[in-house]
Amino acid sequence: MKVDNHQEEVRQPALDTLPPPIERVHISSLRPEEFVEHYQRKDIPVIIKGLLDREPDWNLHYLCQHIGNQEFPIRYYGRERYKQDKRQWTSSGSGVEARTLLFSEYAEMLRSGEAYEQDAYLARCSLQDTSLADASTLRRAEAWLRLRLPATSLNLWVGPGGHTSCLHYDAMDGVLMQLHGAKKILLFPPPQTYNLYPIPVFKQLRYGLQLRAVYSQVYPEHPNFNAFPKFRQALPHCQEGILSRGEILFIPAGWWHEVTALGNGIVCSVNRFWNVFPFSRAMCSWNKWRAHLGGVLAAPHIGWNFLTALTSSNHHRELSKLVQRL
Repeated sequence: MKVDNHQEEVRQPALDTLPPPIERVHISSLRPEEFVEHYQRKDIPVIIKGLLDREPDWNLHYLCQHIGNQEFPIRYYGRERYKQDKRQWTSSGSGVEARTLLFSEYAEMLRSGEAYEQDAYLARCSLQDTSLADASTLRRAEAWLRLRLPATSLNLWVGPGGHTSCLHYDAMDGVLMQLHGAKKILLFPPPQTYNLYPIPVFKQLRYGLQLRAVYSQVYPEHPNFNAFPKFRQALPHCQEGILSRGEILFIPAGWWHEVTALGNGIVCSVNRFWNVFPFSRAMCSWNKWRAHLGGVLAAPHIGWNFLTALTSSNHHRELSKLVQRL
């Protein structure tokens, strides 16, 4: 992919002043029903403290002990990606090239620095068939939140400090639990969608799930204001926060978020996506409908990829990759 040098030259720091912080509360001053009524039902993001105080540190040694012999797809983003004009991207998120490795092999990449150099990231991998799936502290935390109907299993996210999951939104409510290291979070509310220049939905006709319309074309901390002038209108609505070990971030469906792993070591999180309740929230969310429209347009690619995976010599692994992308 060709680097647009002009794009690099005109990027500017976006924020002259620090954006307001994401609201942060401790469970000692918040009852579960208050979380549901004030945050979940009203589409307000929040960082919650106190629910994971007894959970072990999910450091590299702990992870290798529990899942070292299990395979996961590792996405290879490459450091050059962040120098490119996003309008030239042909892949994003789960559409980025992935290679299947034992976790112990990926751990060696993290120890040697190779994972940092290649920006290799273990992202949104199901813990369903692992010993970590039944972590009691995580289960109790989810029960406290009183969310209904999980849309996915628990997902593992592990990578080197410095990795950025670029600005995007999800069509479901998300709960992100920080278990080792810290992450910087930038948030923008759903009404700012068209000031954030999302990838056009029609592009999913060509690229399928490889390039999703839920991603922004803007680098929020170093935007090209010449190409994306309306982004200035979104900046006053930005929120920022540091998610530290033991904290939980609730991200309502449709909220834009950019997540950057901090520090020089590994960073580990677990998340789960939840169906949107009450039903009126789902019906009134244009971002949710927009994401589903992209999925409909991607259907021919999904069908072709499914057939290709079935006829592959290693069809089990290829089908697993496709399911993980879906």
